[in-house]
Parts: sequence; structure tokens; C-alpha cells
Amino acid sequence: MVSRSVTGKILSYIDAHPDQDLTLERLAEKLHYSKFYMARTFKADTGMTLCKYIQGRRLETAARELAETKRPVVEIALEAGYGSQQAFARAFRREYGCTPRTYRKAGVFSVKYGRLSLRMGGRRSAAFTIHERSRMAA
Repeated sequence: MVSRSVTGKILSYIDAHPDQDLTLERLAEKLHYSKFYMARTFKADTGMTLCKYIQGRRLETAARELAETKRPVVEIALEAGYGSQQAFARAFRREYGCTPRTYRKAGVFSVKYGRLSLRMGGRRSAAFTIHERSRMAA
């Protein structure tokens, strides 16, 4: 199925270029597909929007940085593609249920998204690599 190969290419590119500015426009340019086609295909194959997936992967990388380094939160926020520490904190809280500072104090990185992989079956579907979430100290 053609759409699976498109989604596979998208996922491979995202995995191979985690430090790049991964926008829908850039992915479309690099992979030579229409951004509208890519967005529709990714959503149909995975059940989530491409932008939401990229944001989740960025926040996951930021969560790892928070738990494993002493880098300033503002630096991690900017590297994750947020224009301010406040915007980052809002997105982080929405995704992880706590502030970046609280997450850092807990010192435990837990995978939220994992690597998205497509199932090889007749149905269009996707599976996340599931990791048990660690409990954070409240």
C-alpha cells in the first residue's frame, strides 16, 4: 500500500533528523510530497496528526534532557522549538501533567510516545512501542 510507504518514509526521516526543524513544510520539501497529502496519509495510517506526533517527540526529548541533565529549562525549551519558557511549560504540563521543574525534581525519564511503527496487516493502523511509565514522586 502506497500510503504505508509514505508514512514509513516520514517516520524514518523524523527518526534520522531529530535535531532539525521538523515542520510539515520541511518534510514535504525533503520527501517530495504535498504537505496536504502527507498530513492526510499520516493521520489515516497512525490515527494522530503529524504535527502532534512531532510535538510529542520534541517534548519527549525535552523530558529526557530535564531528567538527565542540569541544562537550564529555557535552553531546553528553545531547543525543543518553543519561543518561550512559558509556552514550553504549558505544552509540557498538558502532555506530562506537571511542570518541567517538577519533572526535573523527580529525576525519572519515562517514555511517553516511543517510536511509532506501522503494523503489517490488512487494516490501516499503528502501534506505539509501549514502555511502562515510571511513577513520579508527587
